[in-house]
Amino acid sequence: MQECCIRLQLIVCSKMKYAYPFSSVPSSESTQKKRKRKRGDSGGRVDSEEVAEKKKTKRESQRPNYFISIPITNTEISSAVIEVQEAVLHQEPQLAKAMIPVPTLHITLLVTHLASQEQVDLAAAVLAKAEPSLAELLGGQDLVLPFLGIGHFRKEVVFAGLAPGQHRHTLDKLLRSRFAEQGLLQGDIRGFEPHLTIMKLSRASKFRSQGVKRVDPALYSNFTNKVFGDQRVERLDLCSMLKKKQQDGYYYTETSLQLGYLPPSQFFHVDSTAE
Repeated sequence: MQECCIRLQLIVCSKMKYAYPFSSVPSSESTQKKRKRKRGDSGGRVDSEEVAEKKKTKRESQRPNYFISIPITNTEISSAVIEVQEAVLHQEPQLAKAMIPVPTLHITLLVTHLASQEQVDLAAAVLAKAEPSLAELLGGQDLVLPFLGIGHFRKEVVFAGLAPGQHRHTLDKLLRSRFAEQGLLQGDIRGFEPHLTIMKLSRASKFRSQGVKRVDPALYSNFTNKVFGDQRVERLDLCSMLKKKQQDGYYYTETSLQLGYLPPSQFFHVDSTAE
């Protein structure tokens, strides 16, 4: 009887084995497919990372590296900027790295990315060819920029503002359209707001690690309506953001467009209350 039971169990096990031949041991083909899927998934992730890295590299390679500027040469304005900076530092010495060096004070008219010497030469040519149009635009008069009051961008950049007046529109017309025609203009031209930067947090990466994310307007509240002075636009410079600065401390200048000189009686000076 016992022998019959053993035989019956063997028969049942044998039938189950044939009925479900792959129930316990995965086939090599199935394993290979899974491995391929895993390799494919991993490869997909790698491809995505490579694409993202290439896009990042492209964005970095197209970052602005040149700009057109109006240098600040009026010592009255420079002295006023120093006064504001020193007042802020007296209250917050840790902001020293945020201060704009006085020799580099300027107004930025536009920024651009010039990827080669050929593009630098093209930008210089555009600047030179703009001289007749600028002369016509100014009508034989000098352009004078009155700086009044202090403003900020998201409390990260503090600047001396340009008083309201027609000079805002004159600045806008100076070069931006010419550079745009040559495909050399970057940024939103509609958002143009000429200003004189006094301090900005992005000058030092350590500020974020120290928890300094804003410049408190209370630090310069005494200068809200300060008159900084008038800057006559003497020249326009094509400057490099990356090359070593000049001996005088100003940005490396590829070329300049001199706008001539007129006696003060012929300054094109728009009333700061004009709209």
